[in-house]
Amino acid sequence: MKKWSMILVLLVLLLISSDVAFSQCSICTKTGQQMGERPAKALNAGILYLAAMPFLIFTYIGYRWWKSQK
Repeated sequence: MKKWSMILVLLVLLLISSDVAFSQCSICTKTGQQMGERPAKALNAGILYLAAMPFLIFTYIGYRWWKSQK
């Protein structure tokens, strides 16, 4: 369990800190282009942070369900 949780945390940190991971809809892209480079990167990081939380919650719930069914 400890090994998998560390791998999951490292994966999330890698995705959040990566410049390759862009998660913008068309409206957010246009807003980011108008703000400039530095605020656009902050917008990307915020979007990735907000997207990561539900994935972590669902992963935890799925893991607990899988563990109880085992």
